[in-house]
Amino acid sequence: MHSRAPAAPTVTEFETTVDRIEGETVVLDETYFYPEGGGQPADRGVIESTTVEDVQTVDGEVHHELASPPEFGPGQTVSCAIDAQFRRYLMRAHTASHALYGAGRRILDDLGYGGFGITEQKVRVDFETATEISDTTLVELERLVNRIIWESRAVSWRTVPREDALSNDAVAFNTKTEEGLTGETVRLVEIEDWDVAACGGTHVASTDEITNIRVLDRSNPGEGLTRVEFAVGPQAIQHRAREDVAARTAARALDTRLTELPDAVDRLRTEKEQLAEEVENLRAQVIEARLSDLRDATVQKEGDEWLAGVVPSDDANALAESADRLIDQTADVVALVGESGEYVAVATTGEVDAREVVSKLTDRFGGGGGGSQRTAQAGGLDAPPDEIVAALRATDQS
Repeated sequence: MHSRAPAAPTVTEFETTVDRIEGETVVLDETYFYPEGGGQPADRGVIESTTVEDVQTVDGEVHHELASPPEFGPGQTVSCAIDAQFRRYLMRAHTASHALYGAGRRILDDLGYGGFGITEQKVRVDFETATEISDTTLVELERLVNRIIWESRAVSWRTVPREDALSNDAVAFNTKTEEGLTGETVRLVEIEDWDVAACGGTHVASTDEITNIRVLDRSNPGEGLTRVEFAVGPQAIQHRAREDVAARTAARALDTRLTELPDAVDRLRTEKEQLAEEVENLRAQVIEARLSDLRDATVQKEGDEWLAGVVPSDDANALAESADRLIDQTADVVALVGESGEYVAVATTGEVDAREVVSKLTDRFGGGGGGSQRTAQAGGLDAPPDEIVAALRATDQS
């Protein structure tokens, strides 16, 4: 009761005898269904007319989980069919992951294997490396893999003693994710003059069967790891087509060639930064003009001079800085309200508690705030700015 799929990856139809059945779990005398493991999903297919939903290895046996109770019984000969299209995809994707690791061997420093996984949309390989995997590195990884695919390099597998595999620095393996490393022997999969790894999965016989790959992205799944994701075959073509359309559309919008798109984007970014700086300078001038107008608009409240007004800004910190700057020049209390009415900053000479001023405003108009006796801020007020200013200027603020 073992999976023979790795030794015969092209076998997708076979007959065998049912060993036993437990509910919807079937154990066969022999099987070519590949059980989930090492990052590769389980095969799909049918036994007789019943769908196989999952295949798992349990205590050395291959368990076939069916979608419904089987109509056959123990000792009966059954016809089995593996989903050939999905199997071919898994073979191509799994072999492509080895090709990608082989590419990593050539351009990444202190390389170690952190595992891999296959889904219907993409494949991931986790690299342990001291090299920062930049966009340029991703492009080079993809180029190298597609070159190896084009060269139609032979893919083979063999079984060797476990200790021989573990002592061979050329063999890529990860004891947490790869199959076969706890027994006496290890199955090695080799791409001719490119990569060799301990692996129990299904593979194509030549790299040209992979067809092509497209590197999608990178991420950091854990300390010391960089995850590289890629698509294989039709999915790779679709990704490449979408990215090509996006790049061509952007180039056309910027009136430039594809190869000159990065330079055009850099120029656009520089222009944006310059415009943002100009806008900020103009806004600062407007604010200063408004503050100048407010200097004479003060009122007397309980013996203190108050300045309150609306400033064309919704930057709470900028309001607070402006209030602090004015307090030494104009009044005992400076209260500046942002143009939306949502933010208020209050500065005082210390005789009036800025926190109490803010607290009365938030009690009346909502929001919240805080600060010190000399400087306080509030945010989230819900009222027109002129109404807040009127409340501040009123003799009885409460």
